[in-house]
Amino acid sequence: ELGGKSPIVVFEDVDLDKAAEWTIFGCFWTNGQICSATSRLIVHESIAAQFFEKLVQWTRNIKISDPLEEGCRLGPVVSGGQYEKILKFISTAKSEGATILCGGDRPEHLKKGFFLEPTIITDVTTSMQIWREEVFGPVLCVKTFSTEEEAIELANDTHYGLGAAVLSNDLERCERLTKAFQAGIVWINCSQPCFCQAPWGGNKRSGFGR
Repeated sequence: ELGGKSPIVVFEDVDLDKAAEWTIFGCFWTNGQICSATSRLIVHESIAAQFFEKLVQWTRNIKISDPLEEGCRLGPVVSGGQYEKILKFISTAKSEGATILCGGDRPEHLKKGFFLEPTIITDVTTSMQIWREEVFGPVLCVKTFSTEEEAIELANDTHYGLGAAVLSNDLERCERLTKAFQAGIVWINCSQPCFCQAPWGGNKRSGFGR
């Protein structure tokens, strides 16, 4: 297990729907129970409000159900212990002053099982536990940025270094960020595709490189 708290950086020139879909997929795929989950969203301040609306829209359309049910997009987390741990992360974020933009609770239609609504947390500071520690659950924390330098600084502000993603229509900018990220794999305009032909690993607490 390599561990990760991977960033996804979204610039102001993106298609908001496509970017929202990749952001949601990058964090909530497999219920966030994947070491490379892009669980820290770093979004340009000029599109933040609009982008949050899109994210909430996409998140509320995720069908949470028994995985054997037709159309299920999100099942339960792996165990009772993990379920409690994720809820504790969410309540700690609230107590530290963050805002739960959506989710954060058991879905109303599922009375038993370790089901959890996919959760988006805003008003996060870099000293908060939710920013620093790996949750391994469907929880996305969010910060905004104004300059490319700030985005890079926020992306690298982690003990981990497994994955990172950048979403922008400016491919030269994407190239610059690819080189600046301290991560083992960088996705451009997507999140989570895995290439089994290539080495896998990260920097810092996410491994010792390739």
